[in-house]
Amino acid sequence: MSFEIPAVSREWHLVRRPQGWPVAEDFALREAPVNAEPAAGRILVRNLHMSVDPYMRGRMNDTKSYIPPFQLDEPMQGGAVGEVVASADERFAVGDHVLHHLGWREYAELDAAQATKVDAALAPLSAYLGVLGMPGLTAYAGLFEVASFKEGDSVFVSGAAGAVGSLVGQFARIKGASRVIGSAGSDEKVKLLTEKYGFDAAFNYKNGPVAQQLPEAAPEGIDVYFDNVGGDHLEAAISSMKVHGRATLCGAIAHYNDTEAAPGPRNLMQVIGKRLRLQGVLVGDHAGIQEQFVQDVAGWLRSGELVADETVVEGVENATDAFLGMLRGDNTGKMIVSFTG
Repeated sequence: MSFEIPAVSREWHLVRRPQGWPVAEDFALREAPVNAEPAAGRILVRNLHMSVDPYMRGRMNDTKSYIPPFQLDEPMQGGAVGEVVASADERFAVGDHVLHHLGWREYAELDAAQATKVDAALAPLSAYLGVLGMPGLTAYAGLFEVASFKEGDSVFVSGAAGAVGSLVGQFARIKGASRVIGSAGSDEKVKLLTEKYGFDAAFNYKNGPVAQQLPEAAPEGIDVYFDNVGGDHLEAAISSMKVHGRATLCGAIAHYNDTEAAPGPRNLMQVIGKRLRLQGVLVGDHAGIQEQFVQDVAGWLRSGELVADETVVEGVENATDAFLGMLRGDNTGKMIVSFTG
């Protein structure tokens, strides 16, 4: 491969911790030297696509969580796929494509053990950041393992046009849900859910109270709720859940930028009477089903049963704009930043 490795790489740093909604001044695009000759056991990767995800907002806070916070004045991290351009490890050759967690930069030099080889012939490289990556496994594990989905269940998904939600609803439909309901933030996305993704019903949560719209969409109640939003969606779902219903708590994007603690659902007493199960999901707990997940999802993609949309923003310089857009819900499906040049 004839490719000239540049002397510097652009990378995004967090320069101050956001108060409420992040703004452009919280980030800085800086240059850093590129090590063209990695040490033994390490590789240099030219990133081709990177991911922006809701969980990254939590890492911008200096609080203890399941994943360490981003450090100020250091490059941020996140999923990325790229091409190996220099290797000092026998497991990887120049030209291999790999998945790793040093996104937010044009070039990443890393321990080879932290990279996973991916096949561009099996699926587009960006798919390993979405449908065949962390969001896909989150949807798969959250529905089938955490929510114990079974054929005939009625399923409600909030944030249903996003990277995870759009897959949850389709997985449920493919596996025989009796009814799949979704919520989204625009009439255009609602139409997409029913006409493209095969949801039985959907509503725009901006058009009226969720507590009113959900019972209209699911008059017989729901067995499973997949929560990407929290807030009024969770409260409404608890009221609509049947006895022994199960809720997977994946995210609470409605509160990620709150500066004060959000009030909890006011109807938690129903959890007792209905014997509901509310359980969080972290994708890292479910590595054991990775092989089954890839086998199932790749098969559904090949058969055309599953649609995996992406919203692509071009250029590393636009990565923070893509991240802020994702928080606003500008994306349909997975938000991807692709590097040109």
